[in-house]
Amino acid sequence: MEVGAEGFARRLPRLRRRILRAAFVALDMEFTGLHSTSLQNNEPSLFDSPTERYVKARQSVQRFTLVQLGKCCSDTESDLLRYVVHSYNFFLFPSTLGIRDVEFTLSASSIQFLSHYGFDYNKFLKDGIPYMNEVQEKVLRQRLLAGSWKVCSNVDRDVLKKAIDEVTSWIVAAKEEDTMILQDLNGYHLLEVQLVLRQALENVWTEPLGDKKVMVKKVSPEHRQLLENSSYDHCQKKLILLSARGFTNLFQILVKAKKPLVGHNMFMDLMHLHDKFYRPLPESYEEFKRNIHNLFPVIIDTKTVTKSVQKKCLFPRVSSLLEAYAVLCSSNLNPKGPPCPVIALASGCSRYAEKKSPHEAGYDAFLCGSGKILLKNSFRVCVGIWHGAVEADPSFSQYLTVLAEHVNKVNFIRGGVSSINFSGEDAPCRHPPALIVHVRGWPGLTERQIYQEFKARCRFDVRRLSKNQFILLSNQYKHVRLVLRNYRHHPHLQVSVYRHWRHSPSVNCLLQISGIVALWSLLAFALGGAPSC
Repeated sequence: MEVGAEGFARRLPRLRRRILRAAFVALDMEFTGLHSTSLQNNEPSLFDSPTERYVKARQSVQRFTLVQLGKCCSDTESDLLRYVVHSYNFFLFPSTLGIRDVEFTLSASSIQFLSHYGFDYNKFLKDGIPYMNEVQEKVLRQRLLAGSWKVCSNVDRDVLKKAIDEVTSWIVAAKEEDTMILQDLNGYHLLEVQLVLRQALENVWTEPLGDKKVMVKKVSPEHRQLLENSSYDHCQKKLILLSARGFTNLFQILVKAKKPLVGHNMFMDLMHLHDKFYRPLPESYEEFKRNIHNLFPVIIDTKTVTKSVQKKCLFPRVSSLLEAYAVLCSSNLNPKGPPCPVIALASGCSRYAEKKSPHEAGYDAFLCGSGKILLKNSFRVCVGIWHGAVEADPSFSQYLTVLAEHVNKVNFIRGGVSSINFSGEDAPCRHPPALIVHVRGWPGLTERQIYQEFKARCRFDVRRLSKNQFILLSNQYKHVRLVLRNYRHHPHLQVSVYRHWRHSPSVNCLLQISGIVALWSLLAFALGGAPSC
């Protein structure tokens, strides 16, 4: 089900009930870009520690914004083998109501990618649900209290100018209690027009009529003061903040509910959740981890779960979310085993049962969590642990028990650890041994040129060690063996396995200093003779 700004406030109470009743909530997001190319060395690398990757990703998250967020809530019925899925697809756009204008970057490749899969940018721009974080909300609240609220958008200024011109022309001849109607006001314009008119004219009162209309009434200043103090005023500051927060209201409901949060390759998703709806990302990686764990105590990354199932169970190797979904839906995967949990789409949310919509946030959220990936992977782990004798009607809490080793561990793509542990220490990753390349008779080589040299045969990440030495890292043993074999007799590039004690500049420097100290000590001993008793 698609939800935009126009219908979001009306659906919010129902969305809240769905979250509170859900066994878990799955999220997926689409962005205006992933990795900023304007920043040097910002691409993910196998050399990255979690802290280094966080610093890179933080710069990108601050530049790009969300365009779409998918959410799936899964309710269990009385029959515990049946899960009813409520899937939603939200278009989002940064709040422009009374706060400093928000700037964000568009990545051409990301825009082209989403367009290829049918993303509707008109809905993003024209009907995107607003949102803001706590810092932006604090600024807006201060401006509302101080009466220094102002319009940021040029489009909004044009709409407001037209409305003000109509009202000032009308009010000259109008009598008290006379009314007029302003029409075709969308979204924030309903609020902004009322705020600006009340701020500019002390003898008018405004009320929203629905259907994009606002009623303007001429009143006395005394009557205006009575109306402002009534509980029926639609421009109360708390209502303005509620409207400006937009999707952040749903985020806060999700945080308070403390439901298990499910996603696929969730690292960037969690960073955007923190930055856009909670607080600007902190500089400290450890502080970011603590904040996320406080917000969402139970996180399940289906990429981490799928990788484990591939190792432990008879499960084909897959690379994408859609491939994993197709394999888990296959009747050939476990034809003689016990019945898997049944997943049914709720009425009004059945579009994804009829049509595949890859890289649409709502569809991907359905696939990774409330669809098949989490539930059926969990079921296969149960089968593996209990050797096929699965307990009758296992509950979701039992699934969480068998997945305990994967809880709060988010997949780390191409880096120094296999996953980020939001409730403990990050576990180091077991990569194939690093290689060192000695360059001879080929002066001035750069990391990029070394990368291009090996790119045709296999994929390595490259880092310069010294003027004529480079380290290569791969996540596949066959690539390491291939390079060692093919470059055994290369005239300019000598490739060998990297040994820290032998090749590290710091270790070599320490050994040289130790050798010099030992030599001087020996020399002093020889020249001074043995000390007398």
